[in-house]
Amino acid sequence: MALDYRIEIPPGGFVTLGGELKRLAERLAMDVSDRAASKLKSQIRQDMAGAKLGRLGQAITHTSDKERGGRMYRRGGVSRASGIVYIRTKNPRSVGAIISYTEGAEITPKKGRYLWIPTDQAYRIARLPIPRTGGGRKSIGVRLTPAWWRRTMESKLGPLFRIMAASGNPVLVVRNVGVSTTGARNGKPRSLLKSGKARKNDRIAEIVPIFTGIPRTARQARVNVRQRAFQAAQQAAAELRGV
Repeated sequence: MALDYRIEIPPGGFVTLGGELKRLAERLAMDVSDRAASKLKSQIRQDMAGAKLGRLGQAITHTSDKERGGRMYRRGGVSRASGIVYIRTKNPRSVGAIISYTEGAEITPKKGRYLWIPTDQAYRIARLPIPRTGGGRKSIGVRLTPAWWRRTMESKLGPLFRIMAASGNPVLVVRNVGVSTTGARNGKPRSLLKSGKARKNDRIAEIVPIFTGIPRTARQARVNVRQRAFQAAQQAAAELRGV
């Protein structure tokens, strides 16, 4: 989403009203814009939760002229009351995630030529649910990357080797490991015994793909904040006109 959405009541400001009537109208406009921003914040959080974005919606908050002690925008004879919905976190990763999930984004690697996408086997090794079944990496608070492998798994299963797939994209694989063939462990790579043989109910796999490299990927917006903000502004203006 954009860094903030502003709801101004009324859009053209107060120009012709005067005296006590103008002050009453300004207080009413502050109440309406404050409620509109609060409702918009709640709707965005609900939409994010419905899109299975975890607690990312908690980074969205609101403020308003009413919240800030009634300090409205004034210029000449024009006054406007505003409610603002914005991203309160300063964490670049969280801000980037919110913007990409609400505006869409093309993701490219920060270093090197490829983004390394973990395979199902990588999730099994990390004891994480495969993403299509829910959960994901947040369950243990780690990102599955080649660096993660070097830190945690290389000493157990060996280093990663790079090969080229038929698609033309590179794949990082681990060589000569056991792969379970039964029960809940089915498909999970495991180390071989010291003798070089596979464990019981395992088979030896010459290579097991762990990461697939892609040059870029696109993330589609899951939450339409622009539409929500437009609806909130329309509803707030209608509420003010109905008084």
